[in-house]
Amino acid sequence: MNGLRSLRSWLVCMAAVSACADESRTDPSGDVGPQGGSTSNADGSTSDSTGDVQPAETAADTAPPKLDVGGGSGSGGGDSLIGCKKVDIVFVIDGSGSMADEQQNLLAAFPNFIDTMRTELNSAEGFNVGVVRTDGNDISCVPGRYGVLVTRNYALGSSNATCTPYASGQRHMTQDDDLPSKFNCAARVGTGGDGDEQPMQAVIAALTPPNTDVGECNEGFLRDDALLVIVIITDEEDDHETMEQACGNVPSMGSPGEPADWYDAIVAAKGGVETNVVILSLVGTAAPEACPPLDKCDNGVDGAEIATRLLGFTWMFTHGHVGPVCGDYDPFFQEAVADIKDACEEFVPPG
Repeated sequence: MNGLRSLRSWLVCMAAVSACADESRTDPSGDVGPQGGSTSNADGSTSDSTGDVQPAETAADTAPPKLDVGGGSGSGGGDSLIGCKKVDIVFVIDGSGSMADEQQNLLAAFPNFIDTMRTELNSAEGFNVGVVRTDGNDISCVPGRYGVLVTRNYALGSSNATCTPYASGQRHMTQDDDLPSKFNCAARVGTGGDGDEQPMQAVIAALTPPNTDVGECNEGFLRDDALLVIVIITDEEDDHETMEQACGNVPSMGSPGEPADWYDAIVAAKGGVETNVVILSLVGTAAPEACPPLDKCDNGVDGAEIATRLLGFTWMFTHGHVGPVCGDYDPFFQEAVADIKDACEEFVPPG
């Protein structure tokens, strides 16, 4: 994934502040970076950690086998089944004043993304799809609670509509819904949300009690036997800087905790199996895929703030990918599907 992986080396020192908080995620030399062991080159060859260059593989060499989700046996030749049978996808969408273009980019890319998922994971029993805002401004379940799945939008620039009923009978969509239409309603969260974006607090709350308890807001969305795909879309960092300090106005505190804490919470939500999670972060990145700078103090609507902490969090995962939040999302999602498929094939069933 040339486009997704090329940013890692440039930002490794920046991400190290947060990603290295847990020494168990550093190598003996202290270097921090993605967990993969090779880098893709422009000619299709790869370089491993020693610098040795391997020749480019042909299409026949790299063509993946047809996915038989839930089939196969373990590496030891036993009878244990591998492969996911279900996929839970949660989109964490920034609804602040600078996000109109980014929400439109997501809505444009989603139909092709979900169609490709259905094709590549054609034996999967089904998908759960949910949307959460980066603030606690939902009024349709528990007012003020973070991580509540969206069923109704009302903010400035939103779909301004009730998106339910969903086929699940609950607050998440499934493969049995008209997903492009339902997602267009739910994901168009608008631009009237809180400027103190807290995407990590929102997604952790979405995947943990009380929201996941029986009878609660997100009941039935997160399934033990499903691969979890988290899509984060924001043009600002999730940090503890205050806007009062930066611009002389209101505080902006960010999500509680540090990237290592976020990592631990997400992994715990999937029963401690880190490889059963895929993270797709469309955020502010550095060159060569940088967005223009975002002037937070001038309420700018273009560009993005480099999200060092979110980048560090994403790269802690075996299946973690980063793309620029500005521009066309379709290439990012199409590349990401290949790794979602790999993660599904490697899925470790709950104990």
